Amino acid sequence: MAFNGTWKIDRNENYEKFMEAMGVNMMKRKLGAHDNLKITIQQDGNKFTVKEASNFRTIEIEFTLGATFEYSLADGTELTGSWNLEGNKLVGTFTRKDNGKVLKAYREIVNDELVQTYVYEGVESKRIFKR
Repeated sequence: MAFNGTWKIDRNENYEKFMEAMGVNMMKRKLGAHDNLKITIQQDGNKFTVKEASNFRTIEIEFTLGATFEYSLADGTELTGSWNLEGNKLVGTFTRKDNGKVLKAYREIVNDELVQTYVYEGVESKRIFKR
């Protein structure tokens, strides 16, 4: 339940390099680095509802821990995968539909901030959100 709430992007670490590794073109990388992303998370047991609102799109995702679902990134990249809870950390493992490569995602609360970490092809990035 610690994830519940509305989180607004505060800062990024290595996010443009991550987007570059993902194959996002330069214009979209520049825009993506300043997307003003706001995430609202509601957890009910093993079920999560996540609303993502940015300058580019608003989307609502519902998922159950351990259950595979489909998702598309803001740049249109389509993924399939699942989230699991490991200790106090949400761990997502997603496979790109276009090339079969794996994207790992982590969400954890650190010092009252939501830290999202992404790892793709050896490139790690963090996006830090405040309530």
